Amino acid sequence: MHFISQELEDYIEQHSEKEPALLAALNKETYQKILLPRMLSGHFQGRVLSMLSKLIRPVNILEIGTYTGYSALCLCEGMQETGQLHTIDIKEELVDFQRKHFDKSPWGKQIFQHLGEAIDIIPTLDLKFDLVFIDADKENYSNYFELIVPKMNKGGIILSDNVLWSGKVLEPLQPNDLSTKVLLEYNKSLATDPRVETVLLPIRDGLTVSRVL
Repeated sequence: MHFISQELEDYIEQHSEKEPALLAALNKETYQKILLPRMLSGHFQGRVLSMLSKLIRPVNILEIGTYTGYSALCLCEGMQETGQLHTIDIKEELVDFQRKHFDKSPWGKQIFQHLGEAIDIIPTLDLKFDLVFIDADKENYSNYFELIVPKMNKGGIILSDNVLWSGKVLEPLQPNDLSTKVLLEYNKSLATDPRVETVLLPIRDGLTVSRVL
């Protein structure tokens, strides 16, 4: 997942906005208690998500893939006072962990957790979204995107994480590697989809920013 040296990554973090104390505590507890802590957005990407949200000033935010709630809290930093963040995850064992940290934040009552398959839950959300963050099972990225686009306000932003997939998008495709195959198709689709304008940023494991036209 490291496309630049660790020293350069450290320098970037040192010269970016500091990680808020609430998120630093969540980061630490995730590494202490939860499996696969590398899934956490972390300091630098978290500050990128926060900055994008502050620029967009969304009312309604949708997140697909909550994990321990770090990215959700980053996205809330730019949310308008009347806004809502809806976050979807399939792991029941993380719900209480997420809620504990959500309730420590200023946005606890504005964050709505949904447990189950995003494919089933997204159609039930009767909202228009200004900002969406896709960070879940890669095999369904295209399905999520198609469900989301009709629910976006014009000018809304769809963020897609892990689109460089640890550099596998440049390697020979293995016959049984469905995730890489889907991401290759997804990246190509977003670059040519007339409904959005897209830029792929080499942030962490790749972050695509798509603006709905």
